[in-house]
Amino acid sequence: MLAVLYDLHGNLPALDAVIDDAAAAGVEGYVLGGDYAGFGAWPRQTVARLERLPNATWIAGNHERWLSGDEHDVPPNPVARPAVRAMRRDLDAETTARLTALPSTARIGDTLFCHASPHSDMRSFGPGVEPEDRERLGDVGGATRVVFGHTHVQFRRTGPAGVELVNPGSVGLPFDGDDRAAYARIAGDGTLTLHRVAYDTQLTIAALEDHGEPWAAIVAGWVRAARPV
Repeated sequence: MLAVLYDLHGNLPALDAVIDDAAAAGVEGYVLGGDYAGFGAWPRQTVARLERLPNATWIAGNHERWLSGDEHDVPPNPVARPAVRAMRRDLDAETTARLTALPSTARIGDTLFCHASPHSDMRSFGPGVEPEDRERLGDVGGATRVVFGHTHVQFRRTGPAGVELVNPGSVGLPFDGDDRAAYARIAGDGTLTLHRVAYDTQLTIAALEDHGEPWAAIVAGWVRAARPV
């Protein structure tokens, strides 16, 4: 059984809760879908914890690309740019090199894993059918399921040509009004289930508020509301 973890965002208490839940379910391996450190109070610790997971397949998200110095599409808001620069300061050169070298997709059986969509780490799918779905999906090489994140909203639905679209939600920063950490599990027969795990959100909020930078205080509000506010 695989656990599928996306959008960790440096939230170590949420990650620990999900790992414990996955272990109790008998998970033997992991797929890690990107955005590991940015926007979080524990960037180094979160990456270090992920590196101890057994049988883990990693892909990059937009935060890993931004970590490399490619900032052309970082949103010009009070959180993104200062948080990305804080992430660069917090991660050592060796960790940065590993994260920026990650592939953008991974294929396991009939499932394609990507960060936002198969050909972009920024343009993703929504819970409802959209005119852009077919273009965003593109050629998936015969995959019958595409797993992605980026929007921090947990859902599953059928996409173009019958391809199943699955967003396991965000471990560290849910944006669907439910403050529990979100992830998915895939059983040996391919059955995918979505899960939520309660954790100590107040610990994360306090750590962000104590961080001392304005962007972190804003993210603390996002954790509290489980959506951008």
